[in-house]
Amino acid sequence: MTALANLENGLEKSVLSEVCPAGEAWMGEVKKGQYFRIVDLDGNQAVDTLFISASNPEERYSATDTLAINKQIYLEKGTTLYSNFGNAIAKIQDDNCGRHDTLGGACSCESNTVRYAHDKYPMHSCRNNFMMALSQHPIAKKHELNVRHIGPNINFFMNVPVTADGHLKFDDGISAPGKYVEIQAEMDLIVLISNCPQLNNPCNAYNPTKIQLIIREGEE
Repeated sequence: MTALANLENGLEKSVLSEVCPAGEAWMGEVKKGQYFRIVDLDGNQAVDTLFISASNPEERYSATDTLAINKQIYLEKGTTLYSNFGNAIAKIQDDNCGRHDTLGGACSCESNTVRYAHDKYPMHSCRNNFMMALSQHPIAKKHELNVRHIGPNINFFMNVPVTADGHLKFDDGISAPGKYVEIQAEMDLIVLISNCPQLNNPCNAYNPTKIQLIIREGEE
């Protein structure tokens, strides 16, 4: 089945379908058993994502637990995502991109300064997006979320190779227009996304673009 056919099939069964503009934040709730699809509409867009338990926001996605239990550094189809409590929080059920990063973290004013130049400090960042959503979004207010709930994130579609000497590189993306990743929730989740505004490295092909977010019910 083609990527377009897969996307159309997801839309037919969707309970939510929204487009997040380039460089902006998005927040939603995904119930246990539902599928959450992120579509890279124009290609090579990094999507910084946090998963938080809706029943206990102190429980959230853990990069260290996920890497240790899966014994691999990249996320791909079939990877189970684990929480800081060691519980399965979600699973990557479908993916036509190939792999996704969970080591590079989220860009911030501070990291832009350290990695690039002091005059990059005012540039918009993923951490800014996270903080803005947590301070203003109705879902954040409903669950009493704040900046304490920002933890390790996944960078869907982002290409961060690990070199032979153990360093990270931010390389050109391996995604393309219409590529997607679909996650099935293993518990009721709050999803917080920064559709990355980064302009200083090639994770977005130096041109942040929009994404589509689809929630659909689980299979009968």
